[in-house]
Amino acid sequence: MNKITNFINSIKPYSPTILRIGLALVFLWFGTSQIIDPVAWFGFVPESAATLTGLTIANLVFLNGLFEIVFGTALLFGLFTRLSAFLLFVHILDIALIVGLDSIGIRDLGLSVATFAVFLNGADMLTLDSYNRK
Repeated sequence: MNKITNFINSIKPYSPTILRIGLALVFLWFGTSQIIDPVAWFGFVPESAATLTGLTIANLVFLNGLFEIVFGTALLFGLFTRLSAFLLFVHILDIALIVGLDSIGIRDLGLSVATFAVFLNGADMLTLDSYNRK
């Protein structure tokens, strides 16, 4: 048991990095999926979003996918970590609130809270932001 505790304690400083990278991969997967197969995502876009923006559902899906790819990539590399995490937090929280408290909405609420934790933490030791500060 002592070896397990020692191992966990030795990797504990990397927990913010693991969280940041894991979330970035989630956003990159969703963003890429929306670019590759936008039609599969049309049903998730509320009609009110198209009406309010004047954009087609296809354009909204594309722009959403692009947003998630750009800021997911920034989060992955830790470039503008705090800004990227904040924008993704607001983005996914908005989606969770629009979807409501069903299985998808609760999942997105959990992702938004985790993304908010990355925002609060800011740049961890393995980000380009930290590297640029040195």
